[in-house]
Amino acid sequence: MPAHAAADANDPEVSGTADPRPRDRSVVVITGLSGAGMTTALKIFEDLGYEAVDNLPLGLVPALVDHDETAGRPLALTLDSRAHGFDPAAFLEMLDDLKRRPWMTVRLVFVDCDLEVLQRRYTETRRRHPMAIDRPLADGMRREAGLLAPLASRADLVVDTSVLSQHDLRRVLTGHFGDAAAGQLFVSVISFSFRAGLPREADLVFDVRFLTNPHWQSDLRPLTGRDPAVQAHIAADPVFARFVGHLKALLAPLLPRYRQEGKSYLTIAIGCTGGKHRSVFVAETLAGWLAGEGIKTGLHHRDAPT
Repeated sequence: MPAHAAADANDPEVSGTADPRPRDRSVVVITGLSGAGMTTALKIFEDLGYEAVDNLPLGLVPALVDHDETAGRPLALTLDSRAHGFDPAAFLEMLDDLKRRPWMTVRLVFVDCDLEVLQRRYTETRRRHPMAIDRPLADGMRREAGLLAPLASRADLVVDTSVLSQHDLRRVLTGHFGDAAAGQLFVSVISFSFRAGLPREADLVFDVRFLTNPHWQSDLRPLTGRDPAVQAHIAADPVFARFVGHLKALLAPLLPRYRQEGKSYLTIAIGCTGGKHRSVFVAETLAGWLAGEGIKTGLHHRDAPT
């Protein structure tokens, strides 16, 4: 029998035999910069019910994902530059091989961070960077960033942890992966201060600094957009109702299309100058509308006092 015929006979799609492996098994491969939070991310996936494996050698990954004893659960594994002989080209070849398996969904998550923030983290903890054993810390970090650039460009999700707390990282990953199996779109609404910078995880950003600012009214200044007096002050702006109406009209047709394209998590950021009054009230209003439309929604006020 010709070799190709023997191979076809063992192919379930050609021979007609059923593939016993579970369909649509979720496999998440986590990589990124050392110190950016890969270990924390893996722990979050473990809490979400994933089988978690840390820094497995590349050559063992295919055997692990095909192993019968782990096939019943989603799998998350970290692969990074700490591994002996780490090779980005071999990494991407392995990733492509996994994605050719029809019975699994494979996604690559890249955990990123500003190099200045990473340097501060390493300096404060006095940990040794894996690529700075024989060179200055900054040189080792730049070398790793260059080495991993091809992986970042191929990632299905890049999470920048420069300004994310562990709670924020959990919120982002849970939003992207916790509800994906249920086929739902999770929308996270965040209020923020432009003075403190844009939320890096934001997909859509809206600037509400054109609304009447309660900051200039002394009795409202200490309050936040969660307080009824502040809300009434902002709502009295004749532009407010029209803006919110236009915002809803913009989002209503977009959200189903995001889900159709396979997006399971969307972050909408609402910003004002101080992140305390206008952005908070608009975010509260938007999140309430989304929840009323039956959309699973999270709300987070990044810069407002609790």
